Amino acid sequence: MYLQPPYVLLIAGLLSAIASGSAFSAVLQQSLEAWSKNRSTRVLAGLRGPKLKLPFFGVCTGVCVFLAAGVQIFGFSNRTAFSFATPMTFFIAWLVWSQLMKVLLRIERGGSRALDIDAP
Repeated sequence: MYLQPPYVLLIAGLLSAIASGSAFSAVLQQSLEAWSKNRSTRVLAGLRGPKLKLPFFGVCTGVCVFLAAGVQIFGFSNRTAFSFATPMTFFIAWLVWSQLMKVLLRIERGGSRALDIDAP
C-alpha cells in the first residue's frame, strides 16, 4: 500500500516545511515593518507569542518528518528514524529560536543600526 522507502513522506515533510517557512517569513516581515513605523516594543514582544511560534512549529514538524523519511530511505526502521530526527530537530530549533530572540532583543534596544556589523 505504501511505497518503501517513504518518498511521499519525504516530499510531504519538505512541502510542509516550505509552506510553514513562508508563513513564518511573512509574519516576521510584517511585524518588523509595523515595528519600524512606530517603534513600539509591544510589536516585538508580540513576536514571542503564538503568532510566530505556530509557523515555526510547522517548520520544525516538516523538517522532522523530512529528516526521518530521509533516514528511512537508507533502510532504518520508522522508530529509529524518528528517534534520530526528533532530537536533532529540537536542538536545531532551539538554536534558531534563541538566536532569533537575541536578534529581536538587539533590535528592540538599539534599532536596526544595532545589527549593522560595519557600523562603528
